[in-house]
Amino acid sequence: MEIPHKVLIIAEAGVNHNGSIETAKKLVDVAAKAGADMVKFQTFSADRLVTASAFKAEYQNQTTDALESQHNMIRKLELSREMHEELIAYCRMCGIEFFSTGFDTQSIDMLVELGLEKIKIPSGEITNLPYLRHVAQYGKSVIISTGMANLEEIEDTLEILESSGTSREKVTILHCNTEYPTPMSDVNLKAMLSIRDALGVQVGYSDHTMGIEVPIAAVALGATVIEKHFTLDRNLPGPDHRASLEPDELKAMVKAIRNIEIALSGNGIKRPSSSETKNIDIARKSLVSLCPIRAGETFTEENIGVKRPGSGISPMRWDEFIGRKAIRDYQTDELIEG
Repeated sequence: MEIPHKVLIIAEAGVNHNGSIETAKKLVDVAAKAGADMVKFQTFSADRLVTASAFKAEYQNQTTDALESQHNMIRKLELSREMHEELIAYCRMCGIEFFSTGFDTQSIDMLVELGLEKIKIPSGEITNLPYLRHVAQYGKSVIISTGMANLEEIEDTLEILESSGTSREKVTILHCNTEYPTPMSDVNLKAMLSIRDALGVQVGYSDHTMGIEVPIAAVALGATVIEKHFTLDRNLPGPDHRASLEPDELKAMVKAIRNIEIALSGNGIKRPSSSETKNIDIARKSLVSLCPIRAGETFTEENIGVKRPGSGISPMRWDEFIGRKAIRDYQTDELIEG
């Protein structure tokens, strides 16, 4: 069955490669096998991204050395240009699209030079005016995560992009919560619809909850893009593994989303489907004789009733038959004729 509006599923490998190109390739394998449309990494330079003294988030302190600076933590997670080129070629071989978030203007430039057709703006950069202007001048499709943002900040971001060269029609806004993992009580999934209705843009959802049910629900609500972190093993060292899906979970999420797409693909008209029509006579009921009835005898509530199958007279005609005379003899459990 052809799906008219296929959800773009981005399997977020992020930094879960732990700086290893071989691990990164294994993540590509997992994403491709799961059926995701894209596998996304992160492109940055520690020196350009954070100061030497920048502190880490609470969740990062819990999953990495608490005495290590954010700068030292992410330096070990950088991907070189050569590693990007190798991963792009490997993705092509595996039949999945390579994608990456660029965290600074130089990283954006490199990704564009490497042929990426879409640009991903992470939540932390939506208040970065020079960065937004730099992204917008390429005029490419843009996907924006909006963790930590309010509606006014998202609107400001859109206006900057539009005034700098990227039309609103090319932008998809992902509702997001930047806590790893996100508590269910903080998901606020209806905010995705508020963004869509207020700003007139395509919307999606970038998920950091544990499990797969929230992104599936987002698709049912109308998300056009789903982004979800995954890992080879949640017990691996590193900042994001704990809040990521393992391979079987990623596969289950993709399958569930594709099933939701099919379920939403109907025309909205309520009528029997082709698959259930054969069951109408089996599940519905007809008027039947409850005991022997002689021809000419009056039908009453005592001698006729309602039982399966539904191939006879509909019980909706009950009032029409009570008080009518039988046109022939009936044995018990025969379908009434009229």
